[in-house]
Amino acid sequence: MRLTVAQALVRFLSVQFSERDGVQQRLIPACFGIFGHGNVAGVGQALLEETEALPFYHARNEQGMVHTAVGYARMRNRLQTLACTSSIGPGATNMVTGAALATINRLPVLLLPGDVFASRASGAVLQQLEDPTGFGMTVNDTLRPVSRYWDRVERAEQLVPALLGAMRVLTDPAETGAVTLCLPQDVQAEAYDWPPELFDKRVWRVRRPVPEPEVLASAAGLLRHARNPLIVSGGGTIYAGATDALAALAAATGIPVAETQAGKGSLRYDHPQSAGAIGATGTTDANALAREADVVLGVGTRWSDFTTASRSIFANEDVRFINLNVAPVDSTKHSGLPLLADARTGLEALTEALEGSSWSTPEFTWDAVVERAYNLGHTPLPAQSEVLGVVNRVSGPRDVVICAAGSMPGDLHKLWRTRDPKGYHVEYGYSTMGYEIAAGLGVKLAAPDREVFVLVGDGSYLMMAQELVTAVAEGIKLTVVLVQNHGYASIGALSESVGSQRFGTKYRYRGTDEILPVDLAANAASLGARALYSSNIGEFESALRRAVASDRTTVVQIETDPLVPAPDSEAWWDVPVAEIAALETTRAAREAYERDKATQKTYLKTSETVRTLP
Repeated sequence: MRLTVAQALVRFLSVQFSERDGVQQRLIPACFGIFGHGNVAGVGQALLEETEALPFYHARNEQGMVHTAVGYARMRNRLQTLACTSSIGPGATNMVTGAALATINRLPVLLLPGDVFASRASGAVLQQLEDPTGFGMTVNDTLRPVSRYWDRVERAEQLVPALLGAMRVLTDPAETGAVTLCLPQDVQAEAYDWPPELFDKRVWRVRRPVPEPEVLASAAGLLRHARNPLIVSGGGTIYAGATDALAALAAATGIPVAETQAGKGSLRYDHPQSAGAIGATGTTDANALAREADVVLGVGTRWSDFTTASRSIFANEDVRFINLNVAPVDSTKHSGLPLLADARTGLEALTEALEGSSWSTPEFTWDAVVERAYNLGHTPLPAQSEVLGVVNRVSGPRDVVICAAGSMPGDLHKLWRTRDPKGYHVEYGYSTMGYEIAAGLGVKLAAPDREVFVLVGDGSYLMMAQELVTAVAEGIKLTVVLVQNHGYASIGALSESVGSQRFGTKYRYRGTDEILPVDLAANAASLGARALYSSNIGEFESALRRAVASDRTTVVQIETDPLVPAPDSEAWWDVPVAEIAALETTRAAREAYERDKATQKTYLKTSETVRTLP
């Protein structure tokens, strides 16, 4: 079959399917893109001819469209994703941040950046980097370190192995992340005789590996001998569809469950064994359990710095870790026992192996703290926690809240009452400003039957609001809560904690403390969204309910007091403080830092010693 490279690419993508537990679905059901001279004549022409087989969406920012694909993939539990195509040069490099976000969060996206002429016949064309050390280097090489798979198709026949390699990584739960196929613009337009079987339907099975019996026995033995076991559930629990299995294990044994940012929603907030969020942005219930835990079962977590409170929260001298994870790199962290398996199959096996073992679940008190934070009644401006309380109250059990950067992710982690495994969507692996609105678009595409609440601060909104235009153009309804606090509230608080007095974190006229006359809701209206203003918490709730009832994308703006903190997690985060400083505030912060630093542990004791137990 004679087609151009770009036509073959598009046709191949249209017949790729993923399968898990007997359920098949299109692996890449659509493509987002922005066209330029690096892809308009190749991929653009091919997508025009195949609009029914592979629908095209016109994005407004290359980084934004990758965030949209990430949001989509996360909502679909990594079983589906979107392709993203860009021109060469700035279009391609704009995708680097999105690629890093995808890879860090272990979420699949397919990037198809245009590239320079493989023939080198035209020399240094527009938007092309000239590297004097060799003509083989292009700006697309910047995508190498942030991609799980990277290839450049410089000859037509290279497309086949490149595509097969790309699909393998996209559907591998242990290896997935950003996949980049660089497409020289001349090669895209070349014709080639392709084998017909290239365009046959292919089904990529997403595996569920089972734990090795010997390691499973060791893990069960370690847990049975524990006095204070604790489960820490990460994003892998949700991606594997293992939340029911987790709830069954917790109910059968009484072992309490704490949740990471990506794992929040693993249990309903009111489940008897739910201790809530853990770590630097956790609850006092979960963090108290962590300090006493002697055996910690991590399920689908990569043990980020926030989760462990910079390795300070697990304070028991004899603590041991069991890491139930599909990824080898995460299964051995903290010298843990590597229970290498799918989260669901591993939890089911542990439940069976622990039959007859049980522990007393402590009573939790954090929900009363949440209730107070939701109803502070702070004036003249409300606290951010009150805004979250209104959104939590107005949203339905299956609706989705989205956030990424600033102080809100930490507040949401400890305060949001989750009621559905897919109802909480906070990107905290990379904490990328500008993720929220673009990701909301992807989430709504993936789950059109759910209301999507995008929570974004003014700083993050200013980083990337362009995909509001895409949502309006496509008739995709989002409800955006825009929290205006006139600066970088999160970094302002961090700056204050390290003695730097909120330096460089406020939006002010130079040399004054006068607030800038910025009207971000008006900006949203200029992009085609409906804009609603609210000056107090009552007006905000009324406006939010109108937004939910509307059939169009609506931005609701509320101003908050950035100096009202959320309830304390009683946990630490390692942010070094200047060892020598003229400021007294910095010197005092350094003394506190040195005290907290002394609590940091290495977690080097191995869990393999359980093999010697009777």
